[in-house]
Amino acid sequence: MSAQCCAGQLACCCGNAGCSFCCGCCPKIRQSRSTRFMYALYFILVVILCCIMMSNTVANEMRERIPFFEDICKGIKAGDTCEKLVGYSAVYRVCFGMACFFFIFCLLTLKVNNSKSCRAYIHNGFWFFKLLLLGAMCSGAFFIPDQETFLNAWRYVGAIGGFLFIGIQLLLIVEFAHKWNKNWTAGTATNKLWYACLSLVTLIMYSIATGGLILMAVFYTQKDGCMENKILLGVNGGLCLLISVVAISPCVQDRQPHSGLLQSGLISCYVTYLTFSALSSKPVEVVLDEHGKNVTICVPDFGQDLYRDKNLVAGLGTSLLCACILYSCLTSTTRSSSDALQGRYGAPELEVARCCFCFSSGGEDTEEQQNVKEGPRVIYDEKKSTVYTYSYFHFVFFLASLYVMMTITNWFNYESANIESFFSGSWSIFWVKMASCWICVLLYLGTLIAPLCRPSPQFSV
Repeated sequence: MSAQCCAGQLACCCGNAGCSFCCGCCPKIRQSRSTRFMYALYFILVVILCCIMMSNTVANEMRERIPFFEDICKGIKAGDTCEKLVGYSAVYRVCFGMACFFFIFCLLTLKVNNSKSCRAYIHNGFWFFKLLLLGAMCSGAFFIPDQETFLNAWRYVGAIGGFLFIGIQLLLIVEFAHKWNKNWTAGTATNKLWYACLSLVTLIMYSIATGGLILMAVFYTQKDGCMENKILLGVNGGLCLLISVVAISPCVQDRQPHSGLLQSGLISCYVTYLTFSALSSKPVEVVLDEHGKNVTICVPDFGQDLYRDKNLVAGLGTSLLCACILYSCLTSTTRSSSDALQGRYGAPELEVARCCFCFSSGGEDTEEQQNVKEGPRVIYDEKKSTVYTYSYFHFVFFLASLYVMMTITNWFNYESANIESFFSGSWSIFWVKMASCWICVLLYLGTLIAPLCRPSPQFSV
């Protein structure tokens, strides 16, 4: 058994086999999932490295605790205090290497439909060599000549890629809303209890959206002043009302009978969340009171206590950021999500209503999968064809690399950025989140109005 494990690990690291995870206590895993897990692991490792590079605390600890630190920095030509290995410029270089890594694999896997082709084997194996390649590309970015020109140009490329990734995230939210409503509505044909489920969930979501807007009006506005916050809350609240009215309007219902308040309720909740996130990311406004003391306005009184332990907040926030990015990357590369992003939806009559509609209803294994008793813990579920689009998978991770680069370096306030002050607020992050909120509303309205302008099956939801 140990010989089989060693052979499996060797094939995983240096061959064209999928990663076998041959530990006997581990559950079996599909090859398509194990491959995506390995790429996600590489992505997480680079993100952690970027966070370390943006941390003043880590830089100070290294300077104090590593013997002959300055001599080492001079020896590797990283500056007197290794200033070339920290800060936004270092993150730009490392993310450039990671983005190139995923872009190269995107080109290598174009139009790969057969899992037994040579390029498919490269995608699903050789993990040790891929790790070496990723490390070499991230390190090689530090030797690019004319660094100033490179950083200035790469900054705009990162901004474009970051906004594209945000667009994919928003499209996934809209697709998720339509999929949810379509799936549960399909169940009403056989069981009227699905109507009760739809009504209950819709009521809960509208309650959350309304309650969130009211709480933000209480804590983020004041009787005198805070006019900007009042306007933004009023505009976003009006947009939530607008999409709700459009979703149930007779003209939309005539073209899309499966459109309803469930989708608009979910989008309203997401708009409320983005509004709260944007207001929380807004720089603190300080004014003088009647006694000549500095006081903060337009923020909750308890807001400063939330940021008392900066290391804890930075750690939790970075973990949440990675989780959201990985969810968007892995979710957007499934076959159904890829079709939805291209405007193709399945027929409603083929839906089988399930509470956990996000997961595949096909829990059955093939005969080959059921007969796997011993040996590698991988189920080769791509023997006939690929389960997902390889090139699109790598392209999404390419955009995610640019999004991480821009987010960690505080978008366009990069010169003063560090991971400890990541959640202290900046105007760039504030406007990015507010723009995301409005784009999400426009995308959802587009899915409702487009069939009225050009009736076509691909817009049916």
